[in-house]
Amino acid sequence: MSDDHTHVQEFFTARAADWDRRFPDDGPAYAAAVAELGLREGGRVLDAGCGTGRALPALRGAVGRSGVVLGADLTPAMLREAARAGRDRDGALLLTDVARLPLRSSSLDAVFAAGLIAHLPQPGENLREIRRVVRPGGTLALFHPVGRAALAARQGRRLTPDDLRAEPNLRVLLTSAGWRMTSYVDEDTRFLALAVRDA
Repeated sequence: MSDDHTHVQEFFTARAADWDRRFPDDGPAYAAAVAELGLREGGRVLDAGCGTGRALPALRGAVGRSGVVLGADLTPAMLREAARAGRDRDGALLLTDVARLPLRSSSLDAVFAAGLIAHLPQPGENLREIRRVVRPGGTLALFHPVGRAALAARQGRRLTPDDLRAEPNLRVLLTSAGWRMTSYVDEDTRFLALAVRDA
């Protein structure tokens, strides 16, 4: 395992048990972001970096019982908390690295990724791997329940021009990975960038 992966696992393992209690009011923001994916009954969707699985109920609701919902995370402790919360009933939980997804190419309609991009060791390569498993025309949602400025303030840091999630930087990153950004929202109450996989 790389040092980046070890750091991510250590960070989230230490916070897994009380993660949902720390952010108890995020549910509506997750549901609203999932709604913007435009999923349909019977769709196939992955929550990449699912953590405690807070998006899984909304994803299941969007694709119905005939759909496929997967939650993938690198940290066993987060997946245990997802199962403890009963979210494994809404989607199959996979202990895996999004840099090497155990999925067939073009097998998904969409990928939802909450807070993931800041933890990717090689964002361009990792977004290409996510693209691989999404069908042409499928969608990607990069989400956070608070915007960039609010998150920076929460973490005691300042926003800088090289911030990966700044609109110009993210657009270039997505384009280089084979995605076309279709919308970008960065406000105090949410961050949501939507992209479509080009053929």
